[in-house]
Amino acid sequence: MFSSRKLERATYDSVAFRFIAANQHPDHDTIAAFRRRFLKEIEGLFVQVLEVAREMGVLKMGPVALDGTKIHANASRHSALSYEHAGRIEAQLKVAELLAKAEAADRADLPDGLSIPDELARREERLAKLAEARAKIEARARERFERERAEHEAKLAARDAKAAATGRKPRGKPPPTEGPLPADQINLTDEQSRIMPVAGGGFEQCYNAQAAVAAGSLLVVAADVVQAPNDKRQLAPMLGKLAVLPEDLGQPETLLADTGYFSAANVEACQTAGIAPLIALGREGHHPSLSERFAEAPPAPDDPTPVEAMAHRLKTLEGRKLYAQRKHIPEPVFGIIKSVLGFRQFLLRGLDHVRGEWNLVTMAWNLKRMFALIPAT
Repeated sequence: MFSSRKLERATYDSVAFRFIAANQHPDHDTIAAFRRRFLKEIEGLFVQVLEVAREMGVLKMGPVALDGTKIHANASRHSALSYEHAGRIEAQLKVAELLAKAEAADRADLPDGLSIPDELARREERLAKLAEARAKIEARARERFERERAEHEAKLAARDAKAAATGRKPRGKPPPTEGPLPADQINLTDEQSRIMPVAGGGFEQCYNAQAAVAAGSLLVVAADVVQAPNDKRQLAPMLGKLAVLPEDLGQPETLLADTGYFSAANVEACQTAGIAPLIALGREGHHPSLSERFAEAPPAPDDPTPVEAMAHRLKTLEGRKLYAQRKHIPEPVFGIIKSVLGFRQFLLRGLDHVRGEWNLVTMAWNLKRMFALIPAT
């Protein structure tokens, strides 16, 4: 149960909730304030729950599957404002026409309900908010330009080295352009959320929630929330979260991830962390034939690169069998959290707050799952 109002009502209606609340009835504002105040402490509780699961014998760190899911922000996509549209609205809110009406107020009757001072104050307030929104979009554009320029310069250096080695000049992309694009957006309700593509088509105001799930137990062992709609840059941060877990929880042996996480840098990051990567190099066709499923793997390449070694392992029977677990490890967890527990939208706003909320939700899932994993006596 996620709503603070429903939690307050349950302390009256539910025996279980009355027991947990020691027969007290905290106000929903108190519950909501408590949740916001102690989000950082919840991260420590998340790890403590995993340690309890380890002591119970229901958590074993073997293969770990990484995936992400889009969760709606507590903001409507209709509250999003593009840089171009903000400029058009600013032009519409100019007060010249209202000033002319104010000067003619003594000579003509104004429309009923129109107050010139109130209308001027309202428009000035909106103009200030639009200016603030455009300034934030411009700041984001500067950060993006600096990042893309650094990436472009690195690619230029690699391209020049390749040209020197081969004698042929490879083709490349043009340098990034400075300044905001007309379609750059900011949401006026939750400015840290982003417009993202969602399953089934279309776009919504969302955050990208990440989870690393242990095979077998289906317990979430690491969680995060990011603003980027794609997953390629999320693997290294999630490896960092796995690395800081207590040693007594164990070390993941293999990381399973779909093609959205694939890059040579991510494969090398897994090997540096001491975890064998199994990341799809591309989308695979559905319903392979029997001969394709049980075909012998080609000979291993001599002195392979990390990507070549992983690609060969994915073609072996052992690698295919292990990678086949990827879909039915994290996706049932996301499905139950959204459809059974009913968590389809964040209640809080802001990246730091929704990260704490996602830790709370995944911890609730772990507790629920641990009861199902307790051996029957």
